[in-house]
Order: sequence, then C-alpha cells, then structure tokens
Amino acid sequence: MKELFDRSKHVFHSDAFSEIIKDTIRFFNGTPVHQLPPPENFIGAGVYALYYIGKNPLYKYLYDLNRIGFVQPIYVGKAVPRGWRQARVQQASNELFLRLSDHENSISSSENLFLDDFRCRFMILEDGAVDMIGTIEASLIRQYLPIWNCCIDGFGNHDPGSGRYDQAKSDWDILHPGRVWANRLRGKHPSKEEIMKKTLEYYNETDE
Repeated sequence: MKELFDRSKHVFHSDAFSEIIKDTIRFFNGTPVHQLPPPENFIGAGVYALYYIGKNPLYKYLYDLNRIGFVQPIYVGKAVPRGWRQARVQQASNELFLRLSDHENSISSSENLFLDDFRCRFMILEDGAVDMIGTIEASLIRQYLPIWNCCIDGFGNHDPGSGRYDQAKSDWDILHPGRVWANRLRGKHPSKEEIMKKTLEYYNETDE
C-alpha cells in the first residue's frame, strides 16, 4: 500500500533557533568597527561586513547612511575554518583575517575605489557555533540586502586560474577595474552603462 505524504511531518520549527539568530545579529551589530583590514592579525573564523563611506556617486545612498553610523553594509561575507566543507575542521587559524586582507587587495587594486573609504566589523565563531557561520551570513544578507551581494556580483571572486579565462568579467570588475587576473577574462559581459544603471536604481527599488 502506497504511503500517504504529509509535508507537515517534515517541517522543522524552533522558536529557540530563531532567537539564537536574532541574538547573533544583535551581537554582530554591536561589535567594533575597524579599518580594512583590522589593525592586527588574529585567529578565528566567522562572518563580517564591509561598510562604504566614500563619495563615489554610485554609492551615495551608502555614504548618506554610513557617514554618521555604520548601519548599511556594502558587502557581507564569511570565512570558514579549513576543512569545514569536508567536515574535517582543523586547528584554528586566521581565516577571517586573511579573507578581510583579500578584500583589501581587491579594493586597493581598483582604479576608482579607495581603501580609506571602507570599514569592517566581524564576529568570530568558535567550537560548535562554527556550524552557524553560513546561516548567520545568509541572515545578514537577507536583512541588509548589500549591493555587492544582491546586485553587483563578483567582489568576492578569486583568480579562476589558467585555462579558465574564457569566462566573463563580473559586474564588479566592470565597474571597478584593476584586478590583474580579471583583465585576462575573455567572456562576453554586459556593458558598463547597463551595470551602472542597475546600480543606481538598486536602492530606489529596495526602499519601496
């Protein structure tokens, strides 16, 4: 006899889980804000946000919000421990600091962005809390809809390596050229004008 399907028996509910996520976001929003990268190397993995306070007209909305307080990230990301994806977490290392340093290099390489216009905040997660890194990152992205996560893709990309340069440049590399490896990419991409248009329209749409 064919068993009847009851979706409700597969749905997990937990008010405690929702409260934990709210607590982590409250804690995250209360962490200190630093220059990019932070002033010293440190051990740990976790989640982070970058904030823009420059006057590039593409991001005037962010300047207006963040010049008084850091409330709207331009990008949210995560750094997981080595071996995390294979469930073989190794001894703690400085993954979070290295990830922020990667972003320092990308911004410094750009022809039209300045490192002094960026700040970062981050939260280190240890022991069992490491398993929540991806969930917290996703929650922060859903809450803030950062433009470099949700509209302009490619900021977090790395050199794809030899033999893979037939792919297109990312929107981010079109808007902010300068990364040497991105200049090797040969694939067809949207025009700079198209990308600028959707960038300028983005915050009008998210405010509606």
